[in-house]
Amino acid sequence: MPRRVINEVLAGRSLVTASKEMTVRAAARLMAEKRIGALVVIESGRIAGIFTERDALNKVLAAALDPDTTPVASVMVKDPQTIGADKPLAYALYMMAEGGFRHVPVVDASGAPIGMVSARDALGQDLIEFERELKHLEDLEGSIGY
Repeated sequence: MPRRVINEVLAGRSLVTASKEMTVRAAARLMAEKRIGALVVIESGRIAGIFTERDALNKVLAAALDPDTTPVASVMVKDPQTIGADKPLAYALYMMAEGGFRHVPVVDASGAPIGMVSARDALGQDLIEFERELKHLEDLEGSIGY
């Protein structure tokens, strides 16, 4: 895998956030609309937590909580691990593997939230490289006459 730096992965992306007061249903709708699996929960410009699809499933649906009245703050992961944008994506992937989670909020040098990386970010690059390799093999086979 190339040594991609997180700020390269985040290029062109905007950070999608939630407030602590947002309901689980509103958060789930936002994630569905943006086609993402997690939201950074912000309080006073800082990361207060992270709300993920797993939280919705395991802490809300499985616990029979009402998504229309349950605030994100009551089911989010508080004070999640974060990573700096200048670090390699491989560091974030290591954090995810060690911690058993799939998303890591990204912060700037002052600790302000600027993005999110996920395990899918690495998979996406691997798929691109796999497609390139397949195309290369097809081209080779075509030039040999198979």
